[in-house]
Parts: sequence; C-alpha cells; structure tokens
Amino acid sequence: MTSLHDTALTFRALHTGAAPLALANVWDAAGARLVADAGASAVATTSAGVAWGLGAADGDRLGRERALELVARVVAAVDVPVTADIESGFGENPEGVAETIRGVLAAGAVGVNLEDALHAGPVPLRAVADQVERIAAARAAADSAGVALFVNARVDTYLRGAGGPADRLRETLDRAIAYLAAGADGIFVPGVTDPTTVATLVEALPAPLNVLVGPGAPTVAELGKLGVARVSLGSAIAEAAYAVVRRSARELFETGTYTALTDSIPYGDLNALLAR
Repeated sequence: MTSLHDTALTFRALHTGAAPLALANVWDAAGARLVADAGASAVATTSAGVAWGLGAADGDRLGRERALELVARVVAAVDVPVTADIESGFGENPEGVAETIRGVLAAGAVGVNLEDALHAGPVPLRAVADQVERIAAARAAADSAGVALFVNARVDTYLRGAGGPADRLRETLDRAIAYLAAGADGIFVPGVTDPTTVATLVEALPAPLNVLVGPGAPTVAELGKLGVARVSLGSAIAEAAYAVVRRSARELFETGTYTALTDSIPYGDLNALLAR
C-alpha cells in the first residue's frame, strides 16, 4: 500500500514547468470520480463549491469539521492524489491552522491551498507577518507527521484588489517570497492571466506558480510555455453546475419544458461510475 508520504511525493512531482498540472476542482465524491475518470493526475477541491454544497457561503464561513469530512470523502472516491482548498486554514491562530493540517493529513489529502485573504477584517489581506506564522505552522505540522505536504500559498493581492495597481506586482512578489521562506512550496496568484504579468511572476519566483483560469484565459499549453506549473479552474465548474440548476428550474416553472437538461450524463453511466 502506498504511504501518504509517497503519495505526497507523487503529487509534488506533478508540478513541473514542462507540462502544467491541470486541476478541475470538485466539491463532492461524484465530481471527484468524474474528474479522475476523465484522466486527471490529481484532484483538487474548491472551497467555494464545498461551502455552497454544504449550505454555507465561501470565505471562512464553513466549519473545519464539515470541510474535512468532505475532503475525506473525496480522497476515498479516487486513486490519485488529492489537494484540499482550506481557505484561510480554518483557524483563528497558527495553532488552529496546524490542527487543520493534521486533519487534512488524517483525511488523506497531500496538498493544501492556504490563502492570505482576510474576509472579516478591515483590510483585504492579512498582515504578512501573520500569514508567515500561519504558513510556518502548517509546514511544521506536516513535517511532524512525516508527510511532504504541498503547501500552495495563495496571494490574493489581485483577486481582492489590494493596494494600488502600480504597487500590486511588487506586493505580490514580496508576499510570495516571504511565504516561501516560511515553508510554502508553491505560489497561487488568482486574478492574473495576462501573459506579461504571468511571465514576470514565473521569472521572479523560485517555486511553482499556480494561476486560476476560466473562459477567455490562455490555454494550459500557452501558460505552460510561460513557465506556469499549475492551472486551476477553481469555483468555475461549481458555478457552471449551479447555473444548470437555475436554468432548468426556471424553464420548468416558466415554460414547463426541460431542454436545459439535454446534455445530462445518463443515470446508468453515472451510477456505474460510482458503483466501482
């Protein structure tokens, strides 16, 4: 049986400049099985999709226990490495983040996204010193467990519009370098897809760069040529899935028809996939 540490090493090896790790983020076991069946080399969760599916808003509103239970179900559904989006770490302080990391490892995941957004505060981002302590706590918890957990430090300068546009790149790089020094393994900068900025980030960072993509963004191959090591769809699949719910419900109630469901996966196919 492959150990958790060996699975973590396998996941780490997927982060290369030669071919970006493409992640189609999921929020339940069925989605995880579908993504793995499509040929994924790893599965990632989306904190937004997880929260929405469990009846909560995204942005540090979901409790740790419920989030970790979902991670465990996703891990159990697939035979590839799983990385979990744990928002800000589900902890008020560094020890709380460490406790979450221990729960992530117990659930069987080998990677985490840890963001520096401050959803309930007076400013959009945590202070660098605060986030450094939280990342260091995550690293120490994983190291104590003997697992090479991949800590993907999310820098939300662009996503949350922190600072002025002229200073945002410098702020992003300063935060990223500090997070790497604290024990992060990769840097995730959502909100940036323009080739010039992406190329600058790749060149300046001594670690794998993760970007968030969706319609209109460069292709995985194009981002790979820029040196991007990881590409994520984030909450986009969940948003599209819930759009089908809304369209089909409105059509049912307004016209009494069902055309929004034309491209559904047949019951037998989906049931058979979950019966494996």
